[in-house]
Amino acid sequence: MNIDALTIFYQLILATFLGALVGFEREVHGKAAGLRTYSLVALGSCLFTIVSAAGFLGVSGAYDPSRVASQIVVGIGFIGGGIIFLRGDDVQGLTTAAGIWLSAAVGMAVGVQMYWVALFASFLSLFILWGLKFAERPFHKGEKDKNDS
Repeated sequence: MNIDALTIFYQLILATFLGALVGFEREVHGKAAGLRTYSLVALGSCLFTIVSAAGFLGVSGAYDPSRVASQIVVGIGFIGGGIIFLRGDDVQGLTTAAGIWLSAAVGMAVGVQMYWVALFASFLSLFILWGLKFAERPFHKGEKDKNDS
């Protein structure tokens, strides 16, 4: 995979933008993880993916770029686990943790040049965060949105 610098810059900017797009929704709703967090997660995941796919070309020996990708998932899972917490009987932070997990996946998709997949996943996540929130309200009348922190 031979990538020029402009392509890499484009990928990093696109990943940052798509992360910010989802992070904006979280920011608007006053959540702890918002624009900057989602942008950084997508950017970092994209960069790790680019480096794992292209950065070690020509290196002799066993090389498996999927190992870096799998460790991104593990690392983001660790971050997500730190976001989820229990307050009384209520579990909070699930939606934010899932969003950060998705932001990493979007960054990885951009990193392997799956731009349309990354765009579609980003807009689908916005539909889930905004559209489905209204659809589930009738099921939770009188309850505070427990999983949305």
